[in-house]
Amino acid sequence: MTTSIRETLPHWDMTVVYPALDSPEFNRDLAAVRQAFDDMTALFDRLGIDRRDNQATDDHAVAAFDTIIAALNDLLEQFSALRAYAYSFVATDSRNEQAQAALSLLMQDSVKLTKLLKRLTAWIGGLDVETLIQRSPVARDHAYLVRRAAEEARHLMSPAEEELAAELDLSGGIAWTRMYQNLTSQIMVPIERDGQMVELPMSQVRNLARDPDREVRRRAHEAEIAAWERAALPIAAALNSIKGQVLALNRRRRWASPLDASLFDNGIDRATLDAMMNAAREFFPDFHRYLRAKARLLGVERLAWYDLFAPVGSSGRSWQFSDAEAFIVTQFTRYSPRLGEFAARAFRERWIDAEPRAGKVGGAFCMALRRDESRILVNHDATADSMFTLAHELGHGYHNLNLAQHPMLNRDTPMTLAETASIFCETIVRNAALEDATRDETLEILEAFLSGACQVVVDITSRFLFETALFEQRAVRDLSVSELCALMTDAQKKTYGDALDERTLHPFMWAVKGHYYSSSFSFYNYPYMFGLLFGLGLYAEYQRSPEAFRVQYDDLLASTGLASPADLAARLGFDLRAPEFWRASLNVIRNDIDRFEALVDAA
Repeated sequence: MTTSIRETLPHWDMTVVYPALDSPEFNRDLAAVRQAFDDMTALFDRLGIDRRDNQATDDHAVAAFDTIIAALNDLLEQFSALRAYAYSFVATDSRNEQAQAALSLLMQDSVKLTKLLKRLTAWIGGLDVETLIQRSPVARDHAYLVRRAAEEARHLMSPAEEELAAELDLSGGIAWTRMYQNLTSQIMVPIERDGQMVELPMSQVRNLARDPDREVRRRAHEAEIAAWERAALPIAAALNSIKGQVLALNRRRRWASPLDASLFDNGIDRATLDAMMNAAREFFPDFHRYLRAKARLLGVERLAWYDLFAPVGSSGRSWQFSDAEAFIVTQFTRYSPRLGEFAARAFRERWIDAEPRAGKVGGAFCMALRRDESRILVNHDATADSMFTLAHELGHGYHNLNLAQHPMLNRDTPMTLAETASIFCETIVRNAALEDATRDETLEILEAFLSGACQVVVDITSRFLFETALFEQRAVRDLSVSELCALMTDAQKKTYGDALDERTLHPFMWAVKGHYYSSSFSFYNYPYMFGLLFGLGLYAEYQRSPEAFRVQYDDLLASTGLASPADLAARLGFDLRAPEFWRASLNVIRNDIDRFEALVDAA
């Protein structure tokens, strides 16, 4: 039974970490961790952790490595918790000046951390890493990190250049990123509602894309586009500056392209990327078939952009937050008591911030907080899709739970594997919701999945094409707002084809997606496709052999910082360079498209 009364949506509880941002406890630990960075720098200096080619991997080097790794793991544990705590206030209210000030201090420490990690990487690059792994139990425990550091060391600039780059990033890429986040989280959009003009936060206006009234969706889309256009100039400046910085540093570090650097960061090679992207393009006609079926269901000749997330069916079911909580905990428990208790704990201990409001960032994310705790941000709107998003983010938290058994340096998971648990958990909940669903509920649930899958395969490809073209042209000069919009719509036309009305595309999607605005990570797009298809492949394996899969699954999640995606996939018999693996996962989506289309045509 669903509730018909609008609930008060929860805010996460951070008082279990510190009483408040201005508490003596927080300020004490903030001062302590800042001092710890200075102490760590002194330790690096004392032990000679600097770039030296062909140095002896002797007792001194082994002892220095063991000392540094232990100290870094401890420092990272403290620093990560403080940073997550401060960001929790910024993410939910970017106007909180006290939180912004605390985060700014911590970002200065992140620069110190970057410098230290670059020094460590360069130093490891001068050692015989196989000898180090053989002689040091600590190195054996961190073998994947050590071998990757040796490879990355070949792409480092001189120590002085790396130190300068880290310092300048604070007033360069990092500053542009913060400006983008603060600006976009505070955009208020004038829009007509019930015959009156009101101002709503951008996150609420974008949520209107799921309104059942097409006229509401159209007005929201047009108001959103107009708002992005008014804010476009500083956002374009941020994008040009960040991408220009990335290009300059990649050249100096001798990467052939930003994509090559991204592939290394994500632990995969070009053959794996090509196999996945080519398989995805093969399936575009199936996604176009889904979009045309949805158009028929909505009674329009062709979908507009603002119809992509339009609800379908007429079951009238409302997934209030309490309904979603009960359903998720039940279904997670059906899979395993450990997963179910994890979800129950997240709700019980108020790890989740669910209310959309002014100053809060849009979308959804999960961040590790301390030890086995996480915090989850969503903007809940009582739809099945919103429930699946909540299950997805809880999956990230479960991944963090499994990683928590390892030291911090061994929890560093590439984006390609970061979606592994989230897609799996989302699929558990979605398939359970389909079990006893009526026809209209089935349409709604399939639509929620297919619209998301279309985003992750088709729209992600458009974002990949856009970023590829952006880097190519930014290597020559800055791009204007109109040029960025032209690149974006061109990429959308190449991927959505004639399944969408070209007159209603979203030229400012480059301003919407915060993933472009990072000086540390480029091509923050294809890993999502990898995650979806890898997660679906894992779920198919679970369906084939449930008991055997459960035995391996938690260990797989705990190992995502210990081995490459290819090696982890090989444990389950998957070859990531083979198009067949990706086609098999895409066939899962195709089957749901077939089911959706059959229901539409039967209607």
